[in-house]
Amino acid sequence: MDKYQIGPALRSSIEYNLQHFDRRGATNELLHPAAVAIVITTTADNGDAGFVLTRRASRLRRHGGQYALPGGRVDANENPRAAALRELEEELDLTISEHDVLGRLDDYSTRSGFRIRPYVMWAGADANITPNPDEVDAVFRIPIMELDFPEIPQLDQIPESDNPVLSAPFPTLGHEVYAPTAAILYQFREVALHGRCTRVAHYEQPLFAWR
Repeated sequence: MDKYQIGPALRSSIEYNLQHFDRRGATNELLHPAAVAIVITTTADNGDAGFVLTRRASRLRRHGGQYALPGGRVDANENPRAAALRELEEELDLTISEHDVLGRLDDYSTRSGFRIRPYVMWAGADANITPNPDEVDAVFRIPIMELDFPEIPQLDQIPESDNPVLSAPFPTLGHEVYAPTAAILYQFREVALHGRCTRVAHYEQPLFAWR
């Protein structure tokens, strides 16, 4: 798909859509602030635009072995934007300039006690990524076009909640990704790629993510 080729047209479209989105912050101050990055770069195989997804190191105390966007907790006296940039360097040895932060999406509150602020960042073609083995078991470059597959979003009811659990199957992974990551990526598709004002904060997370 030409519209998902890395280049000025895609960057301009994403940036425009994010700038015109009426984003919402989380209001629960009891939740720990966290930040994640949706990093736009090329895929490893054919140069199409993609985003970076990680599998967290299995030894990590929280959410070990789960698929996630790069990011983490906001340190004391640090703003979420700076935290997302710092976490990218710590997890993937990837430096993104302030100029290449294109915007952000709605905050997402998690069952495990965090309010996540997602930032969309432009790494351009062939970003040089070196995962930190203490934090990341694997890195994947998922073609952005997979976000448009009709199977996304997948919604499933669980007895423990009135809201459906949102997940997203990605052929590149061969697995499903669940909220919060899947919810953030779904909103990225809706808002940044298509200019639609779609909210995702109400979508539920699977029970394994509640801890």
